[in-house]
Amino acid sequence: METARHEGGPRQRPPRLSDATLRDSAHMAGVEFGPEDAAAIARLLVRTGIELVEVGMVSGPDSKDADLVLATHEAVGPERSMTLVVVRDRRQVATALDEAERLGVRHIMYSIPTSEQHAGLKLGSSSPKFLQALARSAITQAKERGFHVTFSGEDGARTPRERLVPYVTAGFEAGADRFRLAETVAYLSPWQMERVVSDLTAIDGSEIEIHSHNMLGMAVANSLAAVRAGAQWISVTVGGIGERGGNAPLAELLTALHVIHGDNRFDLGHLTELSRIALRGAGLGDAFQSGPTTPHAFAYELPGQLTHPEAYETLPAELVGNQRELRVRSRLTPSLVTWALSGSGILADPDALTSWLIKRQERDGRPLLDRDAIRKAAIDFQAV
Repeated sequence: METARHEGGPRQRPPRLSDATLRDSAHMAGVEFGPEDAAAIARLLVRTGIELVEVGMVSGPDSKDADLVLATHEAVGPERSMTLVVVRDRRQVATALDEAERLGVRHIMYSIPTSEQHAGLKLGSSSPKFLQALARSAITQAKERGFHVTFSGEDGARTPRERLVPYVTAGFEAGADRFRLAETVAYLSPWQMERVVSDLTAIDGSEIEIHSHNMLGMAVANSLAAVRAGAQWISVTVGGIGERGGNAPLAELLTALHVIHGDNRFDLGHLTELSRIALRGAGLGDAFQSGPTTPHAFAYELPGQLTHPEAYETLPAELVGNQRELRVRSRLTPSLVTWALSGSGILADPDALTSWLIKRQERDGRPLLDRDAIRKAAIDFQAV
């Protein structure tokens, strides 16, 4: 990522990435990953260049996510993994840390609600002093046991500055390694996000991560705005899957860094496979998703788009492990047929084959054709 100063903005440093697919997706209705999926996703994330794979959640003994945590540790090692630990009171934190130790976790992320709404609901008190005391206690306990500690501001985007900044300051004074600003409820525009994060990066010794939700469609934009304001980490998920409107999608975030900032640190070639594994494991199949790893991202039905893709593409399909494809509904032409047959070794007259295909489409009532279908039909055509 270029470190050139943007007009009116601070000098950026290349962001580091953590991925919460194996944690935040657990809060998405109907999504269940097994240990095999967790291991495959974790390996591909690390090969892509993601530094931390966030997996599972621990609130006390006998965590239901134990199998996922252990599978991820076996796949990529506990050094590349992070597990969320729920914070409700001092005694509960102690038992949760016991469970994290049992599972071999080395890097924890404390989930601590900071807004008045969430603190009142989950902690039984919205008092800023109580919130700070609880965070200090939880962080101290974890550091005494040797954990690397990220602490969060759950619903931090809606937490007023006069409440949020003293809380974050107290956490770093207690020895925390990183703070995660959670845009739990999508709430901010990119320019508002920049102001909020600027307040946090001004805290001495702060290391800030942004975890944005995508209900308003601005998770990537808000993540980049946070980095512009000095945040060092971005939290993402594969395919943007996650609770409610989902999270900042990994593929879109990485390709935005590549295209806009010239950031070539990541191996984008794994992104399409990652999306397919994660969406299959999430039970979403081929449901519509946005971004460059979807089956329709590089699919065209006009010959000009296929023969001159550089005129229509922000980045080539191959860069993210995807491929260019033909999708024809009604505008089948000899030039499209020629493109579909190129490299196949099949010899057929494009004009005659096109006429035959159009008649077959009308007869069968199946107007959607792709490259494989055209090639199979060409073999049938030759046999006629």
